[in-house]
Amino acid sequence: MRALLLKIEPIIWLLFGQGILIGTMLLTGWVLVVGLLIPMGMVDASALSWDRAHGLATSWLFGVIPVGQLLLAALLVLPLWKGAHHVRSLLIDFGGAERDGAVGSLLYGVAAVGSVLAILAVVGL
Repeated sequence: MRALLLKIEPIIWLLFGQGILIGTMLLTGWVLVVGLLIPMGMVDASALSWDRAHGLATSWLFGVIPVGQLLLAALLVLPLWKGAHHVRSLLIDFGGAERDGAVGSLLYGVAAVGSVLAILAVVGL
């Protein structure tokens, strides 16, 4: 199993890196707006109404590219891969290298299943 993980390592690192990018840039802004600015009254709460959020999530670019769905899928899928890779690296750092193949496969399997479920939920909008 470890040999398979080593073969797909570049793909995992790509997903991990993009998860860091999304988590740092977009989710931080989301937490700032929802956690601080709306409760402090600096942003109107109607800015996050259901109709407006659904309109953004289902928006299309030039009627061809579902940009809202792509962004929403990225916000859901990529942090799953980032978290799986962080937990795997933490296990290795704490001396669990002998169980790396099994645990890595389990973590990346959970991330893959979560990704498929998230994509299906986003497509169903």
